[in-house]
Amino acid sequence: MKCLAVISHPLKDSLCNDLLDEVADELERKNHEVRIKDLYEEAFDPVLTRDERASYYGNEYAPSGTQKDIEQLCETEYLVLIFPTWWFGLPAILKGWLDRVWVPGAAYAHSVDNKSISPKLNALKKVRVITTLGSPWWVDRLILRQPIKRALKYGVVGACSRGCDFEMLSLYDCENLTQDKINRFKMRIRRFL
Repeated sequence: MKCLAVISHPLKDSLCNDLLDEVADELERKNHEVRIKDLYEEAFDPVLTRDERASYYGNEYAPSGTQKDIEQLCETEYLVLIFPTWWFGLPAILKGWLDRVWVPGAAYAHSVDNKSISPKLNALKKVRVITTLGSPWWVDRLILRQPIKRALKYGVVGACSRGCDFEMLSLYDCENLTQDKINRFKMRIRRFL
């Protein structure tokens, strides 16, 4: 499968980048075609421009420097997102990638009356999300009810790709990790992929 692994962490020596290496190795071991997209390394501009936003409901979306990113997404069959959860949300750079790349005409189509959308990412078959959190599991799951998982699974992937297989893997309590816990999580990643 054509795999795109999107990493969103500003530090090269971060745990997320270490997990990216595990992801890439495992996907390549399974003979997938793997492309890495490091949003910070590329200095991806997350700010939706006025022209982009104005064209959301026009006849044609007007990308401002994101056309190659949009084409890359449309060709992707297997997407892996790797990022830290900050304040129970996505890093701003990843949210901006969603805003500027998962766009009308490419990721979805508006209905004639602009009241609903229909999926257009027909190639996308699998999405895997790997995230790290400083909080314990019970805060994310029991109190906040996994806001990122719900938003990505139903609001983004579910709206843009019909029948896509979505799964999320979270590493909690990251301020108190041992190497053993990291190694066990890497084993889970291999099974997860």
